[in-house]
Amino acid sequence: MEGQSVVVGISRSPVWDDAAVLDDRDLAILTALQDDARATYADVGAAVGLSASAVHERVKKLEQQGVINGYRAVVDPEAVGLFVTALIAAIPLDPHQPDDLPARVKEFPEVEDCYSVAGEANYVLKVRTRTTGDLEDLIRRLREKAAVTTNTTIALSIPFEGRPLRP
Repeated sequence: MEGQSVVVGISRSPVWDDAAVLDDRDLAILTALQDDARATYADVGAAVGLSASAVHERVKKLEQQGVINGYRAVVDPEAVGLFVTALIAAIPLDPHQPDDLPARVKEFPEVEDCYSVAGEANYVLKVRTRTTGDLEDLIRRLREKAAVTTNTTIALSIPFEGRPLRP
């Protein structure tokens, strides 16, 4: 069903270092749930060739093992007034300062994603704001609070994002 997603990731525990531990049925279940997180176990079972109870057990196992991290509604940012999407590369002013930027920016509700990256920047933040003026204010606050220099790229359009994982 539109508007729903399953947050799926491979745990960093040693048990999950190799994605091959998920069999084809697990991968098919993950695909079905990412396509429609509100599908019943019977619906998923019909799609993957298992009974509803077998799907239920496998989903429970995937949740317990941290493969499925959660369920949430996918909201259209513009429908809630967030018209500006930007990527902000953050570089510490003092390279010897503690590497705690994620903790320092967690309180900013505009920050949707925080990526630790290789390259010139240490982190790239995906942010959403109502206006470019709000973005400018966010950048000022980030520079002050996080003690970073920034390089900002504003998205003109977003052809797609949040694609389902297809291992």
